[in-house]
Amino acid sequence: YCHTSHGGNYVKCQLCPKGCIISEGHRGDCRVRENRGGKLYTMVYGNPCALHIDPIEKKPFYHFLPTSLAFSLATAGCNLHCLYCQNHTISQHPPEETENVDLPPERVVELALAKGCPVIAYTYSEPVIFCEYMLATARLGRAQGVKSAVVSNGYINPQPLRELCQAVDAIKIDLKGFNEEFYKKVCFATLEPVVEAMKIIQEEGVHLEIVNLVVPTLNDDEGELREMA
Repeated sequence: YCHTSHGGNYVKCQLCPKGCIISEGHRGDCRVRENRGGKLYTMVYGNPCALHIDPIEKKPFYHFLPTSLAFSLATAGCNLHCLYCQNHTISQHPPEETENVDLPPERVVELALAKGCPVIAYTYSEPVIFCEYMLATARLGRAQGVKSAVVSNGYINPQPLRELCQAVDAIKIDLKGFNEEFYKKVCFATLEPVVEAMKIIQEEGVHLEIVNLVVPTLNDDEGELREMA
């Protein structure tokens, strides 16, 4: 999914704007997508390393199913490397270094229903990097009346994002800051694709909420905050 073959056994990942060109036996920047024989494989499908039932407000969503409980899950890995990451013990490690459980999409939906959770939340690390797992789970959940909410950094290419928008019900984007220098130095990414992603989510009609975590001295310039708003 989301790859094209190049000369030899190199592949270029097309899932996120980093566009990693990956050699045989190696993985992309997210640590979870591996080139095996000229094909790109996800190493975290059905293998979450974090499971919990949270209030939806903890995600945070404030205007989507308020007061409900969210069956929350994450796998190892992330395509950003924010220097202040709270969940770095899972986001900045490959799946070999986290404690994982075998939980295929159908089992996730079963557990959400059994625990009385009307929504599954893809959260904690970065759902973009386990996109296939998220898509399969969201589609199965929708068929059984369970909604899906995505907590993301928004660093994803337009085509996979539009496909995701057809399967999920709400997306919360972490808008980390509002200048390219901050994204480059602190998050090891770029701002423009995130802005474009938010526009696409709006176009697709998916419930969108935006959060900006203020980090004093790094992204708290009043002028930039006003420009963001």
